[in-house]
Amino acid sequence: MLYAAEAFLEGDGLAFSSHSAVISAFGQHFAKTGRVPAGYHRALIKAEEIRRRGDYGPFDEVTQADAEEQVTQAERFLDLASRLIEERSA
Repeated sequence: MLYAAEAFLEGDGLAFSSHSAVISAFGQHFAKTGRVPAGYHRALIKAEEIRRRGDYGPFDEVTQADAEEQVTQAERFLDLASRLIEERSA
């Protein structure tokens, strides 16, 4: 999802070097402006929280249910990106 969010931002000529900056800018430029539903920004924030837990928390901190939820959210995020790309191309 992070890379898709980066692609959204790059489409507007914006680039950021940290995860937190990408997430913040995505919220500011896409969710707050209504270009994407706010739920996608919340999903991106949640994904980052889970990534941090997985990278820096105890070994079993991220559950299978967490992982499955993130796969579902990532699929939704990519579907949104595909739809918006198609709309832009039309």
